[in-house]
Parts: sequence; structure tokens; C-alpha cells
Amino acid sequence: MAQKNLLKYILLGLITEKPKTGYDLKKEFDTEIGEFWSVKHSQIYLELKRLEKEGEITSDTGFFGNKVEKTYYAITALGKKHLDEWKYSYDTALAVNKDEFVLKLYFIKDRHDDRLPSLLKEQLDMRQEKLSHLEGRRTLLFSTPQDIEKQYGHYLILDHAIRRESEYVTWLKEAIDSLKGNEK
Repeated sequence: MAQKNLLKYILLGLITEKPKTGYDLKKEFDTEIGEFWSVKHSQIYLELKRLEKEGEITSDTGFFGNKVEKTYYAITALGKKHLDEWKYSYDTALAVNKDEFVLKLYFIKDRHDDRLPSLLKEQLDMRQEKLSHLEGRRTLLFSTPQDIEKQYGHYLILDHAIRRESEYVTWLKEAIDSLKGNEK
């Protein structure tokens, strides 16, 4: 089954409210979208060119307020139509989680494997750091009920990510504790 090009919809959604540069879009991936979706910088520009060729966005290049030439991308009526169609469609297939850590665990057969404690501890440290980051984002972005109301979908995603990471941290701690009986 062919994978759906979701980057198209992400970019269309990000430029719906106002035109943005490729740099602006990359910053959104670094600060917001990156919590649940990653993309290479070069992919953004390739997709922007494709969307413009297909008539879903337009670009305006010039000097805007300073001496640096910038290209701003704006959504067209066709792009808005495709974005709306996608937003109101449903996919019944669950996404496959590609997690290298889980794959490594799969290939560890013996609970006494000497790699297991360090692998679990390393993952715990990373997940705790991510959880702390997410909680900080929630405090920064959603400190009032009005902030939550203005970006409710974003709030729900962040809440989900915090719950996911919290559960992951709990599971890793339990897995590490279960190994303590293995120590000789």
C-alpha cells in the first residue's frame, strides 16, 4: 500500500492563516510539529515546489522589510479545498511505529543479557528529558484556559504526548526494577 504524502497537508495547514517562508515552516517543525512529526529541511522545499507546480500554493519573492530576499508561500483555493478534504477524511489503518529501541529489545532474547540494563537506562534518561520538555511546552503555551481554547487541537496533542511519555517512563522504570532480581 502506498504511503500517503502527509507533508503536503502539514505545509498547507501551516500556511492557511498567513503566508510563511520556508524558514518559518522549518521553525514550526522545530518548535511545534516536531513533537509528533519530523521532516528534513530539504523535504520542505521540495514539497513547496511541488505544491506550487500543482497550483495548491503560490509564492511571492522579494525584499520584505529588510535587505534579505525572501519567498513567502500562500495557500490557494485549490490547496484549501484539498486540505479541507483531507481534514474531514478518515484513515482506518493505524500508523506503524518505527522505534529502534523497541526493535533492539525484540532481538534481546535473554533477560540476563548484559546490554539490557544500559539500554533501558539510556532510554529512560531520554524519555524523562522529553517528558520534561513537553511539560515545559505545556506551561509556556497553555497557561490559561483561554490559551487552551485558542489552540485546542494543539493542546490535545501535547496532552497526549505528555501522557504517552509519562507512561513510557513508568514502563521503563518497571522494566529496570524487574532486572534488579537478576543481579548476582
